[in-house]
Amino acid sequence: MIPKIILSSGPYATRRTIGYLFGKGRANEHVDPHLVASWNDFAPDPGRSPHRDPKDAMAQLVAQLDQPVKMLGDKAPKDTVWHCPVRAAPEDPILTDAQWADIARRIVAAAGIAPDGDEDACRWVAVRHADDHIHIAATLVRQDGRRPERGYDQRAVQREARKIEVDYGLRRLKQGDGTGAKRPTSKEHFKAKRLGQDAATRDVLRLRVRRAVAAASDETEFFALLEATGVTVRLKLGPSGDALGCNFALPDDTNDKGEPVFYAGSTLAPDLSLPKIRKSLATTGPEPAAVRAGDPWHQATAAAERIPHHLFRGDERTAQGQLVALGATLDLLPITAPAAVKAELEQAAVAFERATRSRIAADLDSTRVLRRSVQAIWRGGPGDGDGSGFAMLLNTVLTAVAFAMHWHRTHQHAQQEAAAEQALVHLQIAYGQIAEPVLAGLAQRAPSLQMKQRFARHLQQAVPEHAERILDDPAFDALAAVLAQAEAIGHDTATLLRQALGQRTLDDARSPARALTWRIRRLGERHAPSPRAQAAKARSAAQGHGAPVLPMAVAPLQPRSSAHRR
Repeated sequence: MIPKIILSSGPYATRRTIGYLFGKGRANEHVDPHLVASWNDFAPDPGRSPHRDPKDAMAQLVAQLDQPVKMLGDKAPKDTVWHCPVRAAPEDPILTDAQWADIARRIVAAAGIAPDGDEDACRWVAVRHADDHIHIAATLVRQDGRRPERGYDQRAVQREARKIEVDYGLRRLKQGDGTGAKRPTSKEHFKAKRLGQDAATRDVLRLRVRRAVAAASDETEFFALLEATGVTVRLKLGPSGDALGCNFALPDDTNDKGEPVFYAGSTLAPDLSLPKIRKSLATTGPEPAAVRAGDPWHQATAAAERIPHHLFRGDERTAQGQLVALGATLDLLPITAPAAVKAELEQAAVAFERATRSRIAADLDSTRVLRRSVQAIWRGGPGDGDGSGFAMLLNTVLTAVAFAMHWHRTHQHAQQEAAAEQALVHLQIAYGQIAEPVLAGLAQRAPSLQMKQRFARHLQQAVPEHAERILDDPAFDALAAVLAQAEAIGHDTATLLRQALGQRTLDDARSPARALTWRIRRLGERHAPSPRAQAAKARSAAQGHGAPVLPMAVAPLQPRSSAHRR
C-alpha cells in the first residue's frame, strides 16, 4: 500500500483539489467518485446526492472544508491543502468502502491531521473513484484555529501503511530509508499512456542519465551521450557562469504550451544531481596513475570478483562504493549483450538501481578498474570471440549481486535487499541463455580421455570433497577443455586448479564444474607464462624436474551467499 503526500497552496487550492477528485479525471479514469469517510461522517457528497445539483454539493463541501482556513484570514498558512492518495497493489483484494474508510481514518490519525478522539482536528474527506485507491484531502488549519502537528508525516503514514498491510492481508512493501527514487505520479503515468510510451518520462530519463554517467569518461562526454540518446539538457548557471545544476527533458514530452517538461536530476534519483554526477565521473576521468592496459573482459571480471571481498572485509563506505560501481556495470551490460538477453539485463539494471543507494556515503576510489574496464568493453574493445568473455563477466556479476543482497540484509536495508533479489532473478535467466551455448562449444573441444583422467586425478587431490560432483557435472568436458588450453600455453594444471579453488568455496555452487571453468579460463589467459618461462619449464621437464609453483592469484574470500545458485 502506497500513500503519497502532496501539499497545495493558493486561495482556490481546496476547490481545485475537490474539483479534480469528483471530476472525470485527466483520462476519464474516475468512475463513480464518492465519499467513503469524512471528519464528521456527514459531509456533503457531490457524488452521491441524487436530489441535489452536484455542483451545489461540491461548493458546500469546499466551503465547509475551507471554513477554518478562512477564519484565519491573512494569518492562514501558505500550504492550505494536504492531499494523500493511498493505493493498493494490483494483486490485492478489492476492499469495501467501509474498509477504505477505516484506512483513511488511520492515515489521518498517523499523520497528525486528525488524531483519534480530537474533536477540534482538521477537516478532511476520503474520496474513492476506483477499486484500488482513495484520495484523502484535508485543510491544514484545525477547527480551533491552530496548525496540526504533522512533523515527519510522510514517514508516519508509511509506517501506518505497513501495519495496514498486515491487518488487511495486503501485499507487504519493504520499509524504506528515504534514498529511493521518486516514483512517477498518476498524472505522469496517464500522460505516458496517452503518448503511447511504455514507461513514464521520469523513468525513461532516469535510465538514460544513469547509463550516460556509467559510460562517460568526463562531463563533456556525459552531455554528448545524453544528446545522442535524445535527452535535452538545461543547465542552471551561477553568477560566475559555472553550471550548478542540470535539468533533463524528452523532446516529445511537453506541457500545454508545447514546451519540454524538465526534471531536475535530483528529482530523478538522489544520486543524479550535477555535483554527485561529477563526483561519479571523477572515478573514470584521467589520473596520474593510469590503469594498466590489458584485456578489459579479464580486468572487469577480476575487479568484479573483488566486490564480495570489499563488501564483507572492507569498511562500509568502500562497500557502498562497490555497489555503485556494480550498478554502473549493470547499466552498460545490456548495450554490449547479445540481442537474446538484452531485455532481461535491462530489467536487472532497472531493478538493481534501488540497491545502489543507502544512507551510507560511497567511497568510489576502489572502483576505477571496474568502471574503466567496463567502459572499454562498451567502447568496442577486443572482440569476445565465442562469447566466453561475456559469460565469464556475467557469472561474476551475478555472484556480486548475490553478495550485495546479503550485505543489504545484514544492514537491514529492506528495499535494497528486495531490489537485489529481483535483479538476481533476471541475471540468472540471462546467464543460463548465455552460458549454455558457450559451455557446449567448449565441450566440443574437450581433450582425450587420457588427459581428462589426468585432470580428474588432479581434482581428487586438490578438492576431494567436491571431486565426485565435478566429475559428474555436465560441464566437466568444458572444464577439461579450458584446462587443456591453459596447459598448452605453459600452465601447470595442478597449480592452476589450486589458484581457482582458492578464490572462493564451491560449497553452494549448483554447478562446480561450471564455476571452475570460468575461473580457469580467466586465470589461464590472464596469467599465461612468458615464452622464457615456458622454455624454462620445458627444459625442467626434460631433465625430470617438477614444474614451478605459481603464487596464488587471489586471496580466499568469504563463503558465498546461499542466495546464489549457479
